[in-house]
Amino acid sequence: TVNNGVGPVIIGDRTRIGLGNTLIGPVTIGNDIRLAQNVVLSGLNHNYTDINLPIHAQGVSTAPIVIEDETWIGANVVVLAGVTIGKHCIVAAGSVVTKDVPPYSVAVGNPARVLKKYNLESKIWEKV
Repeated sequence: TVNNGVGPVIIGDRTRIGLGNTLIGPVTIGNDIRLAQNVVLSGLNHNYTDINLPIHAQGVSTAPIVIEDETWIGANVVVLAGVTIGKHCIVAAGSVVTKDVPPYSVAVGNPARVLKKYNLESKIWEKV
């Protein structure tokens, strides 16, 4: 566990983080995760609502990011503050994740949307 000044970054067991990643807390990364290169997980937002002050002088707010176990995050993915990505998900390269991704899902695009989900009853990946 480390804290980069705005929130803790917790990394689970057997997790691998690729080259050039940026992790800004609060971020919790589960077990058996793979983050490819140049992934950004930022639990930080800059405040901006007071038009009488420069944005940099208005402080920050945070919202936790959670990446659940067994998930693969592709290269150049950006995950925004407050997002949870469920267990055993795939997030395609270049995606921008702006909202939660349910467990056992494949999410792609900007903004990311779920294209497939694993059906626990039929035991197959189905298009959504």
